[in-house]
Amino acid sequence: MTEWQPYREPIRVTLLRTLSIALVAGAIVSMSTGGLKRWPILTVLMLWPSFGGHWIDLFFLNVLRSQLPARRAAQRLARVAVWFVGGVILAAGVQLTARLLFERPRLAWLTWATAGAAGAAFVAIELVAHAALHLRGRASFYDGHG
Repeated sequence: MTEWQPYREPIRVTLLRTLSIALVAGAIVSMSTGGLKRWPILTVLMLWPSFGGHWIDLFFLNVLRSQLPARRAAQRLARVAVWFVGGVILAAGVQLTARLLFERPRLAWLTWATAGAAGAAFVAIELVAHAALHLRGRASFYDGHG
């Protein structure tokens, strides 16, 4: 039986990282959609996947992981499933927030296709983020420790 250690990080570190990610992502999206005037609003929207995504991963690491079989395949499959469902939930949060912030939102309600794409996109983002951790020698999805 594997005894999993809970993941802990100071909230200031979490906030600095996730806000930085949201600021950069908001800038990139705003420049590709017509200018920096929407940067603040898009930064707020990007907090859903950056800050919200942190809590989704914490849910897996600190709540769900210890309840699953210790086999690496089971852990990986469950984590990808949590990321996928989390991506769908985060997309719904982005969409609802956008409807509140934009005068005339151009977003349609989540459909099965867009929900699936959002889940898959969040899985891809997490896999890339964990690849960066792995390359830096830190615990990650790929080594089974993070």
